[in-house]
Amino acid sequence: MTDKNMLLAVFSDLDPAAHAVEKLRELGLGDEHLNVISGIPITEAMMGRPHQWTNVPRLALGGALGGFLLGAYLAFVTPTTYPLNVGGQPVIPGPPSVVVLFELTMLGMLISTFVGVFLDSRFPSYTPKEYVPEISDGRIAILIECDPAQEVAIESAMTALGAESVKHAEAQTL
Repeated sequence: MTDKNMLLAVFSDLDPAAHAVEKLRELGLGDEHLNVISGIPITEAMMGRPHQWTNVPRLALGGALGGFLLGAYLAFVTPTTYPLNVGGQPVIPGPPSVVVLFELTMLGMLISTFVGVFLDSRFPSYTPKEYVPEISDGRIAILIECDPAQEVAIESAMTALGAESVKHAEAQTL
């Protein structure tokens, strides 16, 4: 048996849930022991939690650079490798080269952003997850990992702050 218990506190509104996060910090729980589950997008600032860092912007920049280099190769190297002289036109045409550079830069950024978000969200996940049916009804839940000795204090604090229910959470396969 594990030495940590998982409690699930369900709140009907954002304000009591934000106060509950503050109260849990006062009780000595760090942010790594808390997980806010919501069916609506909630920013970290709304809950008073630290900003989550991601690698997606760096991956997007790398993809844009790769797309730009591929576009530069297609726009400048290919015409000089296989020159096609057409009635007074330059071998490397200006406006079409700009279009090729732009489109391949955007395509590289789009593909790398999609792959970055896909990998950053750890999708697909085959491990059991905590599922709370009340979340689909617009409620906000806080999943709390705590020691068994803290369980009673946390349960009473969450109830005092307006939690609709505080119960043991169990990971289950969806």
